[in-house]
Amino acid sequence: MAILEKAQEAGRVLAGMFGFNARARKLDDVDTFEHFVSARSAFVAQKKLYGYLKTRMGTRYPSMFEDDQFIASINIAKAHIFAACLSDMTIFAVADVGAQGRLSREQKNMLARRCYEAGLRGNAEQLAHAGAEQDWRTAFGARIGGIHWDNVAAGADVFDTSPATLVEWAPIAPQLKAYDREIVENSLKFAWIEIRRDYRRMIDRDAVAADFRNRT
Repeated sequence: MAILEKAQEAGRVLAGMFGFNARARKLDDVDTFEHFVSARSAFVAQKKLYGYLKTRMGTRYPSMFEDDQFIASINIAKAHIFAACLSDMTIFAVADVGAQGRLSREQKNMLARRCYEAGLRGNAEQLAHAGAEQDWRTAFGARIGGIHWDNVAAGADVFDTSPATLVEWAPIAPQLKAYDREIVENSLKFAWIEIRRDYRRMIDRDAVAADFRNRT
């Protein structure tokens, strides 16, 4: 198999490591809500990581898939970036569903923990590459402990953890990242615009909140 074909095949395998179903359906219960948050977080993490690597490496990109160490670095990076994307998207979505009195602060905290945990649990095999699940849980717990849910629902930007994590963990030389940071971070922030648009088109806030209240 030619190097380019190997790179393309490796890309398909790596891209398939997180479940993602682009088929649109209404988000009207906790299960569909959690799946959307997890799947879209995986999609953004993969798309922007691979895009950054391909842009930075140019014609050398296919040959890097001959290097097992490079592939291992991608798997570790992807796990960290997914966890950060999951954190950002969970905070955004829970704030939106729980706004206007649909959920109390305690209920929003509970739903956020449940949603984040569902994303980690659903991708446990892939995330094991990084061995950092407990660190992610601790960081997310601290984040929601200090969150102002009403401010998020009103439009406060919470998509700040994932862009920084992409730059931190991408297997690119540090001196190159220094030049890339602003462009790469903005690229990931822009990717969230379409995800939020899909979310708003699909979400039934009252139904998700009611289903969660019924389960607690």
